[in-house]
Amino acid sequence: MEGSRKRRAAVEGDPKKKKKRDGKEKKRKKDKAEETETRQNGDTRATVNPGDADPQKKKKRDGKEKKRNKDKAEETETRQNGETRATVNPGDAGRAYTVSLALPGSILENAQSAELRSYLAGQVARALTIFAVDEVVVFDEQGADRKGAEGESPGAGKHGHGSVQLARILQYLECPQYLRKAFFPKHKDLQYAGLLNPVDSPHHMRRDEESPYREGVVLEQHGAPGASASASANCGLYKEVTIDRKLQPGTRVTVQMEGNSAGRVVAPHVPRTRAGIYWGYTVRLASGLGDVFTGCPFKGGYDLTIGTSERGTSVDDVSLPPFRHLLLVFGGLQGLESSLASDRRLRVAEPSLLFNLYLNTCPGQASRTIRTEEAILISLAMLRPKITARATRTGSGGCTDAR
Repeated sequence: MEGSRKRRAAVEGDPKKKKKRDGKEKKRKKDKAEETETRQNGDTRATVNPGDADPQKKKKRDGKEKKRNKDKAEETETRQNGETRATVNPGDAGRAYTVSLALPGSILENAQSAELRSYLAGQVARALTIFAVDEVVVFDEQGADRKGAEGESPGAGKHGHGSVQLARILQYLECPQYLRKAFFPKHKDLQYAGLLNPVDSPHHMRRDEESPYREGVVLEQHGAPGASASASANCGLYKEVTIDRKLQPGTRVTVQMEGNSAGRVVAPHVPRTRAGIYWGYTVRLASGLGDVFTGCPFKGGYDLTIGTSERGTSVDDVSLPPFRHLLLVFGGLQGLESSLASDRRLRVAEPSLLFNLYLNTCPGQASRTIRTEEAILISLAMLRPKITARATRTGSGGCTDAR
């Protein structure tokens, strides 16, 4: 004890030793304070790390941390928004079955203005996309023979014009935004189409979005004719995409991407049948109710046809049989009875005789009438679980029609 007191007194009497001892004490207190702050804030990066002395290692570690945080944020956003396109995998099981929907173009003629006609068509397009309908058939209740949506349209209420205008707007909304200028010249039927809600289908790609497939348009080739067996296409990317076929400029193509600047042309149904990705709908015009069935683009025709009516069997009491190509048909303002009466080629007394199933998809309705655009949403929502449960999922599911 006496010796310790003497040594302490000797240190206190030496200014250099006293200064050294005070420095150690100060450093010990600083280290203790930093440790306490680190423990309180949960910040482990403040802990002494031998790599901090190397700027390159510190930069690399910070980069990994930044990427990890970004990936976590994207994962959270994907889960919250229900966005599945970012997780599409070409190895996923494909979908061989198809769902087609038929409705009369006369539903537009019940709208009071051009704006409302366009809005109604937009509602139909949204419903088709939400429930992954592969084909929409617009038939004419007045028997006009129309095979396409081209040509001039005299105005709503004229012979067959409702079908043509509805088909044209549906085609416009299905087309990816970056391709519309190439396929849709200015037309009065599309006057208000730019104001409609986008369908935001999986094939409507953003410029920086990655996907195994993209829609494109073949571009004009500059150079000696026949010099190359390939062509270029605008697929909505920063650069043109080189495709493996030399096709007519202006042709719409589905491209399976091989990197960011090359790809090969595939059939429009390939994203659906191979990867299970919904790839939009095709639009077909029919001159009448009978032409809806006879003009089927699928090999073997529709193997399950369903008509909708308030006089049909309740959808709650029905199970669907197995199928590959389903057709769901809606009537106009007067129902399918009026559509049947206007088609002189059909020799049946009741519309129920045309279909495998004749269903009331909204039993117990309180309103006297259900509008066609409302009936589409109701029917597809009621039938969706029955469709996915009974659909045939193997096979090519090909279509002879081109989009």
